[in-house]
Amino acid sequence: MKTQFTFYKQLNAMDCGPTCLRMVAKSYGKHFTADTLRQQAGFSKGGVSMLGISDAAENLGFRTRGVKLTAKQLQDVTLPAILHWDQNHFVVAHPDSFPGERSIRNWFKKEDSVTIADPGKGIIRYSYQEFLQHWASAKNDHGEDMGIALLLEPTPMFEEQESEKEQKLSWERVTKYLLTAQWQIFQVFTALLITSLIALIFPFLTQGIVDTGISTQNMNYVTVVLIAQVMLTFSQTIVGFIRSRLLLRISNILNLQILSDFWIKLTRLPVSYFDIHHTGDTLQRINDHRTIQGFLTGTALNTVFSFLNFIVYAVVLMIYSVELFFVFGLGSIIYFAWVQLFLRIRRKLNYETFHLSAKENNATLELIQGMQEIRINNAEKQKRWNWENIQAHLFKLNFKSLNYSQVQSAGATFIHSIQGIVISFIVAKLVIDGKLTLGAMLAVQYVIGQLSGPIQQWVGFVQSLQDAKISMERLNEIHQLDNEEDSTKHYIAQLPDHKTITIADLSFTYPGAGNDPVLEHINLTIPEKKVTAIVGASGSGKTTLVKILLKIYQQYTGEIRIGATPQIPLPGMDIDASTGMKFGFISHPYWRSICGAVLQDGYIFNDSIARNITVADEIIDHARLLQSARIANIHSFIESLPNGYYTTLGADGTGLSQGQKQRILIARAVYKNPDYLFFDEATNALDANNEKEITTNLERFFRGKTVVIVAHRLSTVRNADKIVVLDKGKIVEEGTHDELTSLRGKYYQLVKNQLELGS
Repeated sequence: MKTQFTFYKQLNAMDCGPTCLRMVAKSYGKHFTADTLRQQAGFSKGGVSMLGISDAAENLGFRTRGVKLTAKQLQDVTLPAILHWDQNHFVVAHPDSFPGERSIRNWFKKEDSVTIADPGKGIIRYSYQEFLQHWASAKNDHGEDMGIALLLEPTPMFEEQESEKEQKLSWERVTKYLLTAQWQIFQVFTALLITSLIALIFPFLTQGIVDTGISTQNMNYVTVVLIAQVMLTFSQTIVGFIRSRLLLRISNILNLQILSDFWIKLTRLPVSYFDIHHTGDTLQRINDHRTIQGFLTGTALNTVFSFLNFIVYAVVLMIYSVELFFVFGLGSIIYFAWVQLFLRIRRKLNYETFHLSAKENNATLELIQGMQEIRINNAEKQKRWNWENIQAHLFKLNFKSLNYSQVQSAGATFIHSIQGIVISFIVAKLVIDGKLTLGAMLAVQYVIGQLSGPIQQWVGFVQSLQDAKISMERLNEIHQLDNEEDSTKHYIAQLPDHKTITIADLSFTYPGAGNDPVLEHINLTIPEKKVTAIVGASGSGKTTLVKILLKIYQQYTGEIRIGATPQIPLPGMDIDASTGMKFGFISHPYWRSICGAVLQDGYIFNDSIARNITVADEIIDHARLLQSARIANIHSFIESLPNGYYTTLGADGTGLSQGQKQRILIARAVYKNPDYLFFDEATNALDANNEKEITTNLERFFRGKTVVIVAHRLSTVRNADKIVVLDKGKIVEEGTHDELTSLRGKYYQLVKNQLELGS
């Protein structure tokens, strides 16, 4: 059974698919959180596919069908449906293009009647031609435009689904921080009240100057009143100065506390969160904090101030004339309605301009960065024409935007002018009829001028409130995510005496519909204080296995234990009868504290070389620092730099080659001196001499440590105590180098070209 359509805005850059499904489910009366649908659809940095949306929808109880059809065929489908939009986005075909109608056939009664719920933009109405430009992706044999749609129909299973509890938009988290600045807020409101009371006196002083001072030609009275006005203005300025300083202090309190807690929350989320979310999404959350901070300390407080002013001056105006107040109120309502009328049109134009501006930026960067390839391939004209076409579209859009701006501005000016003329006429008539004095007329004009300001602020407040609500929803979503460590489970920070890692029946598949398992039924023992090498062709699952062992990925089946202790979460808890030691889940921070890792995507910080190697230490152990650099064979290079170990790296300092970067990362892992070491292609960017030197150094360092090495270059793993061969996510061979080469199997095929073993 369908209910009123509810629009949801996507919270992440690639969140359109799950958000569309969320809107469809809600239209049939079931609420699901965005995070639930992301997991169902296999969300990743690339978003989700239509197949992923379909799988998630069928899990919820929908019957789905992906179709490619024409606009005429689209007229007969049941709405809402999910449309593939601009070849890289998903939108919902709105079920109510016209009130009371639920069929897409009504879209085409008028050219302006196509209504789309775009999770990135809002509910937007497109002309028929605009709709086809965004939706159509091919033509049929008759030359008709065709697009892709996912049709959804609820089954009895959907009705049986329990709707998730809908989280109300809560400002509790922010108001909690405001309480820490309640004294400053009280002072701000006191300042606002004083300012309002001072401003209230001005119209009566103006009336007094005209009606008493000028009428009686009493210059002394006029002088006293003007001096009073100067003192009031000075007092108003001082109060405003104090208020600004208080607002800045409140703003700083909010910014520091809210952002600090946000970073704490981010550090407690699973590491895999950052694998499936764009950096821009996290940066957007930081901007969201600033949006909320600006709204609370700027827009909201100023609106409260303007509301107080409006109430005060409205009372004053009614004291002078109720008739004038109602005329002003009617004009303000018409003005407000006129501005709101253009908001939806301007929003659509703003989104289109943003979309075209992004294309222009890409085309410009392509012309600059790809000039060498463009010139070599004689593609100058094609690329320039492409840029010029975008400019032409931008010009048309800007001209259209200018037209709407001029109409809106002209209409607003006209409404203001008519309002002013009508009010002036009424005031003049009241003065002529003797119901108002000349001074009262001037006071009324001043009061009306003060009333116009709040109307303008309220228009901006509505938009700012909407932005702040969206920002708050995005922030609440982060704070509602489960932490990496489940509070219902028991975590320990110690290991058993036997530290061998045992992997039993482990399988793992990356999120996303249609993805094949990366690892299948892995059974492996990684012996304590030995070197285990994992080899295999690209895509065989080596890196994934290492990331699972580092607790980066945890959505797998099977189990991993250290001795008798689960290294990755397993149900239950046990106690060793001989030692009395509790066996539970090893704490994530503790496990990483005893692990060192060199991964392919290791990060170099914008800091000194010394700080890049000793990342976690506040006080540097210089002896260990020098030793780790020597083991990584980078000491001589660092010493050759002007500032040695205090040379700054990253965006603000010296650049590194890929080989030097890898040696810094190796030194970082060695400096940590961990019990477990995980090397993922740690020497693949090194030349043969450096690799040989570092490998020799590491062999000495590895003594007494449990080491896992992933490598393509098999010379680095030849002397490993155990070599494991992965092929298409499965273990196909295990043994030493000599044992595996004698088998002449997969390992032999991998190494024969590199080590010239012959045929």
